[in-house]
Amino acid sequence: MQYYDLLSSACIDIGISFDEEIYNNFIKYKDLIKEWNEKINLTAITEDEDIIKKHFIDSIKIYKFSPLKECKKIMDIGTGAGFPGIPMKIIDSSKEIVLLDSLNKRIKFLNEVVNELALTNITTLHGRAEDYSRKEEYREKSDAVVSRAVANLAVLSEFCIPYVKLGGYFVAMKGPAIDEEIKEGENAISTLGGKIEDIIKVQIEESDLQHNLVVIKKIKNTPQKYPRKAGTAAKSPIK
Repeated sequence: MQYYDLLSSACIDIGISFDEEIYNNFIKYKDLIKEWNEKINLTAITEDEDIIKKHFIDSIKIYKFSPLKECKKIMDIGTGAGFPGIPMKIIDSSKEIVLLDSLNKRIKFLNEVVNELALTNITTLHGRAEDYSRKEEYREKSDAVVSRAVANLAVLSEFCIPYVKLGGYFVAMKGPAIDEEIKEGENAISTLGGKIEDIIKVQIEESDLQHNLVVIKKIKNTPQKYPRKAGTAAKSPIK
């Protein structure tokens, strides 16, 4: 129970209850990350406490944007080793979560996590964000889209906003220095149907780690021309 109080404090901070079953799932998840990380490159963060703070707590702090607690259908774009989607699911099993990643090795890992933790109502998708948002069953169907992917905000918005239903949210998890990125991404966000509603500063327990949640509300439908074909957004972001 070494990290119980740490995780419990983080959940108290976001107003979500925490118990031993949730704790045990996080420990199983941590152990699977470490086991699989010896076979495939999941993360450069390998110390137990760092995984807890920099991945798990960092992920669940997305609920500092409290309207996410009311969202039922959530997509995590570019989820990697499952962040933030799996920690979000662990602490709130009522969510319907879709995890999308372009690397099949990571999808195999995510499927193992889902099985080992006996998570239900969670789907993994292998492919590119630009392709799935063209499909009717995904385009503008999610109450919220979340992403901790490293692309800049203009590019990330083109990947993510097409999935968000009108009135829903795209929440991008960003580092502490975001002013320039936001300024450069504003036109892309507007073009895609979004509007920046809030920027929420987040502090990680027992550390000096900070990040920002960039909250974008979907205020109009995304034009059909977006997203552009795979690779275009990164090469030529919307200005």
